[in-house]
Amino acid sequence: MTLTLGTPARPWDFAPTLTALALFIALTALPVIAAMALDARQFDGESIWLKPLKFHVALVIYIATLAFFARYLPASWHGSSLWNGYLVIVTVSILFEIVWIGGAAALGTASHFNVATPVANLGYSLMGVAAVTLTSASLVMGIGIWRNAASGLPPALHLAVALGLILTFVLTLPVAGTMASNLSHHIGASVTGARLPILGWSREVGDLRAPHFMATHALHALPVAGWLFHRLLPAPLGVPAVVAAAAGFALLVAVMFAGALAGRPAI
Repeated sequence: MTLTLGTPARPWDFAPTLTALALFIALTALPVIAAMALDARQFDGESIWLKPLKFHVALVIYIATLAFFARYLPASWHGSSLWNGYLVIVTVSILFEIVWIGGAAALGTASHFNVATPVANLGYSLMGVAAVTLTSASLVMGIGIWRNAASGLPPALHLAVALGLILTFVLTLPVAGTMASNLSHHIGASVTGARLPILGWSREVGDLRAPHFMATHALHALPVAGWLFHRLLPAPLGVPAVVAAAAGFALLVAVMFAGALAGRPAI
């Protein structure tokens, strides 16, 4: 199926599994919000339910974005048993993340960097595998869209969508891997605990969550840039502009990553 920018399409027409998963995780955020209101326990100075809620929100945004971009995959993928089987694996990985993080909150313990017991160590290791698996969906879709000459997208936007999805995986993996091996978001010892509102990034020491956040949003930033280039630039300049934007975005993440490793706060 060939689509154009003006073609109306609903995510569930091209990605019913991803759409249903996004809706399910959005709905299951409601009990988490209720728990936050009723449960006064704190962990690391925040509501113990804040981390599960953040993951619900982040995963809904990520999955809904994949569902939206699925319309630009090759027509042969839709209904393919191989593609649908892969989506089942991704779905199980995402559900495991949600259950593990929410379960840790209910038990009053840490879901991340927790290797205090054999069970916690195993769960944390499995969560790492699940995280790589669910993030790999952006890489697989990016490659699929890149190779789909019948996407119906103009060249600049086509490349921007593909590169945004691919870079989400490529940039996220080393940052997330460093956090996992470091067993902490922070590089350095915080004294006052000063942090940014909402995001929670440290304002005193290096915080790997800053480059991680940027890396995971390449699939949003580059398509927006590609759309702007398509609208504002002459056609021959669109693709080079997207390549430059992708290189610049990757450089930005690398600089933020290096700064965090050096113990410097992002802000």
